[in-house]
Amino acid sequence: MKTTLSLKPAEVKKDWVLIDADGLVLGRVAVIIANRLRGKHKPQFTPHVDCGDNVVVINAAKVKVTGNKADQAILYWHTGYAGGIKGRSIRQRLDSAHPERVLEKAVERMITRGPLQRRQMKHLHVYGGDTHPHDGQAPQPLDVGALNPKNRRV
Repeated sequence: MKTTLSLKPAEVKKDWVLIDADGLVLGRVAVIIANRLRGKHKPQFTPHVDCGDNVVVINAAKVKVTGNKADQAILYWHTGYAGGIKGRSIRQRLDSAHPERVLEKAVERMITRGPLQRRQMKHLHVYGGDTHPHDGQAPQPLDVGALNPKNRRV
């Protein structure tokens, strides 16, 4: 008789992964990050347990979008007041003071909603520049551009 392994939270081993987003396509790198955060790359994946890795992303300000999405795709939010809908294009967001939020939102919207999503998103660390304060954890680099030629835009 075969049984399905169900991980318990105490049995989870979290690794640290470093991804350089310079020149990578936004949606493609967001999918890889979301799968790493959820733990779907592991053979002992359990949907209701936070079994994913800690992911550090650098150079998030240099992420690319394909086609005309940089100018035509509008990211909306609401202020909470009547008539308070606001929007900015992806290019405006990437040129702003916090360009890493574009990648954070893309990943956040790919993970199943709820308390588990909020717990998993705390393991994502995105930085617009090429430095990060997580050297002590010795994150293993993951070359996303080498996984598929479509992942990189020059």
